[in-house]
Amino acid sequence: MIATNFTSRHRAMLRAIADGRGRLLTGRHPTLSVDGRWCDFTATNDLVDGDLVRPAWPGPTGSIAPAVLTQSGTAALAALSAATG
Repeated sequence: MIATNFTSRHRAMLRAIADGRGRLLTGRHPTLSVDGRWCDFTATNDLVDGDLVRPAWPGPTGSIAPAVLTQSGTAALAALSAATG
């Protein structure tokens, strides 16, 4: 997914992860929570599959790790922030 296809939801999720508020439940399709609330599954898949977000450390399926931005995720967030002012 390229940044022009991101919604405000994607941008908010990236910001929350950058702020250290995201957690990933690892598995075949990771699940993201922010502030203890589960996020949109499709948007989470977009971010993980797009290599913008990853767990802070590897773990077995079903483990929970802090979510962190990849270099691409940091760049995408910067581009989205610049585009929205």
